[in-house]
Amino acid sequence: MAKLELLEKYAKLIAEVGANVQKDQLVVVNSSTDTKKIARLIVKACYNAGAKRVEVQWNDAYISRHGYDSMSIETLEEIPTWTIEKSKYFIEKGGCIISITSPITGINAGVDPVKMQKAGIAHMKAFKFVSDYVMGNGTQWTVVAAPNNVWAKKVFPDLNENDAYEALWDAILQASRVTETNDPIEEWHQHNEELLSHNKILNNYQFDSLHFTNELGTDLTVKLVDKHIWAGGGETSNKGVYFNPNIPTEENFTMPYKYGVNGKVVATKPLNYQGNLIEDFWFEFKDGKVVNYDAKKQKDTLKRLLEVDEGSTYLGEVALISYDSPINNSNILFLNTLFDENASCHLALGRAYPMNVEGGTKMNEEELVSVGSNQSMNHSDFMFGSKDLQVVGTQKDGKEIVIFKDGDYVI
Repeated sequence: MAKLELLEKYAKLIAEVGANVQKDQLVVVNSSTDTKKIARLIVKACYNAGAKRVEVQWNDAYISRHGYDSMSIETLEEIPTWTIEKSKYFIEKGGCIISITSPITGINAGVDPVKMQKAGIAHMKAFKFVSDYVMGNGTQWTVVAAPNNVWAKKVFPDLNENDAYEALWDAILQASRVTETNDPIEEWHQHNEELLSHNKILNNYQFDSLHFTNELGTDLTVKLVDKHIWAGGGETSNKGVYFNPNIPTEENFTMPYKYGVNGKVVATKPLNYQGNLIEDFWFEFKDGKVVNYDAKKQKDTLKRLLEVDEGSTYLGEVALISYDSPINNSNILFLNTLFDENASCHLALGRAYPMNVEGGTKMNEEELVSVGSNQSMNHSDFMFGSKDLQVVGTQKDGKEIVIFKDGDYVI
């Protein structure tokens, strides 16, 4: 286990910068039973920050796996009303949300894929109001990470279980800018300013489209919505509270025009989806939609991702991250989107963030659709950045600007 002082620093960062807990605010912490130690420290840090009440929602991947194996599809699709009412209560009380990710990699290998797909869709439909609230920045929310033994051994297979666990804690804390000698809160304020400076440059260009190419076979043009907004680093909730949705984060991201994506993109890192690892995959797009795809491993899982709903075959996010970034430079493949997406330029299949278009957080779904925003119950990031990635932006007057050369920003 990492040193207590470091974990307390991490918990304080999560409460005060990630969620930016306000005085007398309700806080919801989503935690696995494998991450109970850091969850306890986060709860304490939230109370120290002034929280009125902190509610922990526990989950356990092994128990969930037993459910997949034993329950019928009909039972899996039945969402208990009390769980829905609890989420409505949290929203009504203006609660902020802290989610600790700690995947048990491969936990759902061998599960009936139909069960997983139908259960997942039923859950997303039942809790769509929660994703609307969160993705629309109705409150502060943040996603952070903590290790478990299974995940640690997947990331560091040559180490014994205890050493792997410690190594993953060290890597998580380093990526989150938490060290023994620094003030992570001050460092995050500076980091947010750097990301905001990139946002400002990109927003001033108001590119019509982006063209991505590399030697792996990526040759993709992504049209952006009119009056798009580049975001990254901190965000501001609809109540005016500044927070960091992801710790760590290195990205600048915006909204693609739903029907304006054409070409091929080749993934450069695996994607962990529903407990299965999709590897060596690619997509071809025409007029925004995935029209062809393949994967060397877990192609059926990739197929399920695309079949969640109609919007799952269109893009909702395009994100730029320098190849020369701290997480990528660690040379660690985390097998977790929270980290791997911040090591590489990425795209997301599924729903777009309303914040990425002017006035979007005040638009209803119909208004968002009218500006070209993709709607879906799903939002799944996948990575395609590489050392030789070239990104060229085309302005509305046809002028081309080189944004990335050899994987890094040049503007």
